Amino acid sequence: MIDEINKNVDVDSVTGERIEQQADVPAVDIGRRFDQVAAELFSDFSRARLQQWIKQGHLLVDGQQQVPKYKLLGGEALRLSTELAPEGDWQAEDIPLDIVFEDDTILVINKSANFVVHPAAGNYSGTVLNALLYHCPSLISVPRAGIVHRLDKDTTGLMVVAKTLQAHTNLVAQLQARSVRREYEAVVTGVVIAGGTIDQPVGRHAKQRTKMAVISDGKEARTHYKVVDRFDGHSHLRLKLETGRTHQIRVHMAHVRHPIVGDDVYAGRLRLHKGASAELQDCIKAFGRQALHAKELELVHPSTGELVGWDSELPDDMLHLLEALACG
Repeated sequence: MIDEINKNVDVDSVTGERIEQQADVPAVDIGRRFDQVAAELFSDFSRARLQQWIKQGHLLVDGQQQVPKYKLLGGEALRLSTELAPEGDWQAEDIPLDIVFEDDTILVINKSANFVVHPAAGNYSGTVLNALLYHCPSLISVPRAGIVHRLDKDTTGLMVVAKTLQAHTNLVAQLQARSVRREYEAVVTGVVIAGGTIDQPVGRHAKQRTKMAVISDGKEARTHYKVVDRFDGHSHLRLKLETGRTHQIRVHMAHVRHPIVGDDVYAGRLRLHKGASAELQDCIKAFGRQALHAKELELVHPSTGELVGWDSELPDDMLHLLEALACG
């Protein structure tokens, strides 16, 4: 039935921040709630946002405002007419971005280290979000300026950004369905014998509220990993996220006693294996961030429906670390 419904939806007319759409309610939807049918007819937008537009009178039934639970008779004309309002009072800043891919719908960046993704207490400026607004001012009308997933301040690598509200809804749905493939590479302490899966719930640390931890009542979290290379006292891993909890990889690897090199939050006291050369010791001590890189990203393009993906080479600091480990 969904395919039939979508045929009745007019093509979007989006000019700047204005959205105009209309659709006819199929006869088979007699007796169904207004907001439920609207969620199917206007599937580019989340149900919560559609309910908001219904309450605000931006989404009408035969030209009349109705409540979300209004029962439809079938055959009505639904019309959506709204202007997207700014989602925040963030400021655009001229900060360079390493753009891997961009079209009218999405933007993929290769994030550098020491780059906060979203403004928060202590980091109101100088973030990826501020840079995105300068590059694409229309993102002010998209939730979180199009950011649908984050990387930690000192984690490098690939991030996708939605450039439209429709793309944002689509990408969030893909992330919730766990169909977005995100693979990372990391250098961890200790020799990992074989790959495996860490299936441990992650939640807020009971005492240190800025940290996450493996806790019994945390959210479901699964990380798959395999060994790329082994060194004396360290391992190079490829990791795949099945879920996307805050600090998930860092917490999981620390939990199995293979913390990520340079992670001063979860790794604990610096451990150097016996026999490490002075050069290697200096390299590890000087590594100023967690050695974690978002290397591959794959998703269904929100506009074309095609499976698309990107790969990002390891940054120079991680390559130098791996070279030092190989030399011992």
